[in-house]
Amino acid sequence: MYLVLIAWFYVTLLMAIAEATSPAGSVLGALITFTLYGLLPMGIIGYILGTPARKRALHARAMAEREAAADAAGPSAEPDAGSHAPAATAGEAVAPVRKEP
Repeated sequence: MYLVLIAWFYVTLLMAIAEATSPAGSVLGALITFTLYGLLPMGIIGYILGTPARKRALHARAMAEREAAADAAGPSAEPDAGSHAPAATAGEAVAPVRKEP
């Protein structure tokens, strides 16, 4: 991605230098050439080509925030996350149901 942008920057820079140094050209024309043929298209293409990286960074930041929220909530955030047997019921014990002999 960056190789194409660097190459296009080089080409438009040479176009602007050629415009500025030619007998029929001007520095203002070179600046307009560099801006309209170089900076504007490079900015748009760089933005479009950088979209997947921005999405990955946004997704990674959201996942980090979720992990931080889960860590802050403690081990009770997820049921049976500790892999321990469930605690006994508080109060009166209930007899298990079984068949009569």
